Amino acid sequence: MARGAATTRGAGNAPIPLVAVAHGSQDERSSHAVEQIFARVRRLRPDLDVRVAYLDHVAPSAEEAITAVAAEGAGEVVVLPALLTAAYHSKIDLPAVLERVRESCPWLHIHYADTLGPHPLLLDAVEQRLAEAGAVAAPDTSLVLASAGSSDAAANRVIEQMASDLAARGPWREVTPAYASAASPTPGEAVARLQASGATKIAVSGYLLAPGFFSDRVADQSIANGATIVSPALGDAPQLAQVILNRYEAAKRNVPLSGIRTS
Repeated sequence: MARGAATTRGAGNAPIPLVAVAHGSQDERSSHAVEQIFARVRRLRPDLDVRVAYLDHVAPSAEEAITAVAAEGAGEVVVLPALLTAAYHSKIDLPAVLERVRESCPWLHIHYADTLGPHPLLLDAVEQRLAEAGAVAAPDTSLVLASAGSSDAAANRVIEQMASDLAARGPWREVTPAYASAASPTPGEAVARLQASGATKIAVSGYLLAPGFFSDRVADQSIANGATIVSPALGDAPQLAQVILNRYEAAKRNVPLSGIRTS
C-alpha cells in the first residue's frame, strides 16, 4: 500500500482508532466476556472505532487487527493491552508485535497505552463484584484478592498493593493477595492460612478480567479450602469501560512517533 493511502483516519476530527489486545483463551467464556467489556465501551463512545484482538488462541491476532486498521486508512492507532497488570505480555509479547507492525506499516503512528491496572476504579469493580456475590467489608470477614499471578515480581507487587488499598478501604478483618499461578500463596493456601489464623468468614475476589481456566482454579481451590464466598471475574463491570477510555485518552495525548510510542 502506498503511504499516502494511509493518512485519512486518525486525523482531523476523526477519533484515533483503538485496538485492544487481550490475552486470549481456549475457553469461549473468556472471549465472550472480553467482547462484552468492549461492547460497553462502544456504547459509551459510539464515535470511536473499537476493535478487539488477542495474543493467543482467538482471532484476530494483534498484528492482524492493527495492520487491518492501517490498511483501511488509519494514520494513527492506540494499542491498549487489555491486561490487569504489566508483565511479560505487555512488556515483551505485544511490543514484539508492534515492532513487526512498524516494519510492515512504517507510516502508522502507534500510541501504546498502559495496561488496565492498577487503577482506583478497579478497586471499585472488585467491591462491586464482591457485593453482588454477597460479600461486604466487615470486621469479621477476611478477604483474599486472587489474581492470575506472574513470574514478574513487579506485577505481583501491584496485587499486594491493591490488597493493602482494599484493606485501607475496610473494614475487612484483613486482606491478603493470592496467585493462581507462578507465585505464592495460591488461593487455596491463602484461605487455609486465614482459617488457621482464626478467620471464620472468608471471601475471595477473583481479580481476573474474564472467566476461564484461572477463574475456575481460584473458585475450586478457595471453596475446597473453606472460603465462604468467591466473587466472579470482573467481566463487563462498568468501571472497566471507564478505565479503558481513561487509558485511551491518556495514550493519544502523547505526540506519536513512527513505530512504537509508549505512554
